[in-house]
Amino acid sequence: MSETFTSVSQEEAGFRERTRLTFDLDADICVIGAGLAGLSVALEAARLGASVAVLEGRHIGWNASGNQLGTVMPGFALSLADLIERVGLEDARELWTLSKQGAEFVRANATEENMPGIGLREGALEVSNVDDGDRLISRLQMLHEDFDTEVEGWQVDRVRAVLKTDRYFHGIHYPRAFQVDGRKYVHGLAALARRAGASIFEDTPVVSIDHSGIRKRIVTPSARLRASHIVLAGNIHLGAPLRRLSETLLPVWRYAGITAPLGERVHEITAFKGSVMDSGGIDHFRIVDGDRLMWENPQTTWAARPQRFAGAVRRRIRTIFPQLGNVEITDMFGGATGQTVHGMPQIGQLRKGLWVASGFGRKGMNTSAMAGQLIARSILRGDERWRLFSPFELVWAGGMTGRVAGQLVGLWGRASSAAAGSLARYRERARVKDGKREARLAEANRAAGTGPRRPPPGVRPRPAPPPRAAAQAAEPAPQEDSVSQ
Repeated sequence: MSETFTSVSQEEAGFRERTRLTFDLDADICVIGAGLAGLSVALEAARLGASVAVLEGRHIGWNASGNQLGTVMPGFALSLADLIERVGLEDARELWTLSKQGAEFVRANATEENMPGIGLREGALEVSNVDDGDRLISRLQMLHEDFDTEVEGWQVDRVRAVLKTDRYFHGIHYPRAFQVDGRKYVHGLAALARRAGASIFEDTPVVSIDHSGIRKRIVTPSARLRASHIVLAGNIHLGAPLRRLSETLLPVWRYAGITAPLGERVHEITAFKGSVMDSGGIDHFRIVDGDRLMWENPQTTWAARPQRFAGAVRRRIRTIFPQLGNVEITDMFGGATGQTVHGMPQIGQLRKGLWVASGFGRKGMNTSAMAGQLIARSILRGDERWRLFSPFELVWAGGMTGRVAGQLVGLWGRASSAAAGSLARYRERARVKDGKREARLAEANRAAGTGPRRPPPGVRPRPAPPPRAAAQAAEPAPQEDSVSQ
């Protein structure tokens, strides 16, 4: 079934159907935030038999959770090499396994039966914008042998056979990765949580929290709620009651656009039907609605109207695929993700009965699902695997200074990646040019009859002797004196 992406205004057309909390309530678990993480906690906990109330200050999936490309694959924002250096190989393997389980949680729920029109499509391709085959081989070996992940290494020719651009070199194909309609998934997750017994209240901001005592108290504008456990899943939007926690996250807004229908020409320039992302973290795109491109590119540490970046998306598409020309962008969307200083999610228990699930960065689909499972199963079944995230403590993100620094670092990283890509393409063109020149010279020598003779097939050519050895070989050998017997 094909995907159909609706605009944010159409998603908000269900405003009249929202339910506010207008009466006092008791629950086993109170989840603050109705994004991917909060709804995953609610769904898993309700399935395990707990009474769950979700409080959302605006509406379901209003921020990044409902405004992303929907790519689901294992891993974290932190690179594997850095993860191993931080916690060691064994714990890194355990964390990676948890991330794969998070991806499978999404797959199990994102069925057409559960979420009509979800449009699940297999495969993700990570392409390199520099020519570094040795690093590719090393990473493939690590993923396959040490982390039991199904991957394929694609050489340059194969990448360029499916993506008609000279911007990309080698690639890593994840056949078990997949993508879904991100907006439909977050609303489908809410529907599944309600069906399992969870109560979700929108337009219900939290005014204050008292997390002391066995029963925690949460105050909203029109009601009070008591719960044995509180899960903070509001990302950077937890607000005044938990501002110190929000300030451990650097807000990063990412923006994406959807083109007008492009017809057959889009299939001529990209024959890969899954998600494509580059190793420099610059571009992330895929085909939707049959012949449209959905493309994520700009990012800032400041909030702005998504429509402001339509030109940037259009120019980026033209840079990568100039044969498409100046495409029309018909829809723009974006949202803020929370990035931690160390690059890993914040998952765990802050104090008895007070939990946090945030800081998922660019891998939010699998890591938010993983967090939901870990927290719900710890509360209700005593599963302690969330402690694997203990080395990644809460670190202040630097406030306003951190935002400025983050923006500058992001710009520098993107510029460095672009420069490295330009240098790689220059070297490739130089190699091709040198190869053609050598071929013409060899052809001219053969035509003039002065070129070296080729040995017969299967015979290795004899190396030329050094100059001194050749001169000695040309001298006559001295005659030995005869000896009479």
